[in-house]
Amino acid sequence: MLLHGFLPSLLEGAAVTLGVALSSLAVAAALGLAGALAKLSRSRVLQAIAATYTTLIRGVPDLVLMLLVFYGGQVAVNTVAPMLGHEDYIDIDPFVAGVLTIGFIFGAYLTEAFRGAFLAVPPGQREAGLAYGMSPRQVLVRITLPQMLRHALPGLSNNWLVLIKSTAIVSIIGLSDLMTRGQQAAGNTREPFSFYLAVALIYLVFTSVSELVFGWANRRLAIGVRKGEL
Repeated sequence: MLLHGFLPSLLEGAAVTLGVALSSLAVAAALGLAGALAKLSRSRVLQAIAATYTTLIRGVPDLVLMLLVFYGGQVAVNTVAPMLGHEDYIDIDPFVAGVLTIGFIFGAYLTEAFRGAFLAVPPGQREAGLAYGMSPRQVLVRITLPQMLRHALPGLSNNWLVLIKSTAIVSIIGLSDLMTRGQQAAGNTREPFSFYLAVALIYLVFTSVSELVFGWANRRLAIGVRKGEL
């Protein structure tokens, strides 16, 4: 029998891993966009907050942050809850903790990727939009963001590939993801090589499909650009 009947369990874990990765990417993209706009703003306070965020997050190991959020967050929540009249013990869901931690980590990396992409958009584009009578918000949404996305795509692609592999750390907080399922199967059958190889191949499928999707997106966004540059 293929993988001693553990293949369905591995596929269920793969679905959990993919859910964590996609949810984390959404959080990271939102934080990255906010961080990039803060760094490019004229407010020194916002610039300082964004700079502190990216410096601290990029300087602390992912594993340490995961443990801090899961265990430290649980302590903080259960310290504050009684003050608000909630007496029962609150358990933080491992999925939520994993998504928030990974999203928070990669939000710092995407901040720099998005900041560089914003700077790559010619300033004359924004000036033309304002001269045409658009509000700053309309210029951002209709002119700057669409062009920024094309420049940000390579950095977004690289960070996504690293992010999806980094989801393996959620196994340490009890989430039944792909890595956890592989460890359980390896322990039950005493065939660690077979199951860790299967886990590696599933991750390879994820990253390979991702590269195809980002390659397609890059071609779509580049339509008309090369002709204009020539």
